[in-house]
Amino acid sequence: MSTAVDVSKWKHLPPPPGFATVSSSKATSKSSTTATASYEELKAKRAWDLAFSPAKSLPMQAFMLYMSGGGVQIFSMGIVFMLLSSPFKNLASINSAFAPFAPASSSPKALTTLPLQKIAYLFCNLLTLALGLWKCRSMGLLPTGTGDWLAFESRGQPPETLLI
Repeated sequence: MSTAVDVSKWKHLPPPPGFATVSSSKATSKSSTTATASYEELKAKRAWDLAFSPAKSLPMQAFMLYMSGGGVQIFSMGIVFMLLSSPFKNLASINSAFAPFAPASSSPKALTTLPLQKIAYLFCNLLTLALGLWKCRSMGLLPTGTGDWLAFESRGQPPETLLI
């Protein structure tokens, strides 16, 4: 009995399923180019998901505002403050929020990187701000009527005169 392995009888077997041999460097560069392009597409898709994320939370925030009531209490004021402050925080960190999704060919924290996604993000945050301002108006916290500005009106001279 021989202990040496006879390789000649296995040379002609086909490779197992899922096994692929890459023999040329051209195929390697082509697959890496395809992988890079698909990675860039994935980053662009994730950037759009981030851009629309403030709008996706609007129904939940509107329900929270509805449940907080129309009076001026500490609970409703806390929810309104959270709703009004979050768009400003989001817009202050817009470049760092979109930095992971920047294409490899541009600067990650530049304002001109992913401009359409950033405009959509700005618009969705403005919708959130508008919802908060609407709640403030419905609670009577915004001076929208003429009676709110009476302290700043000047009184004129009365038209009647006294002849005594």
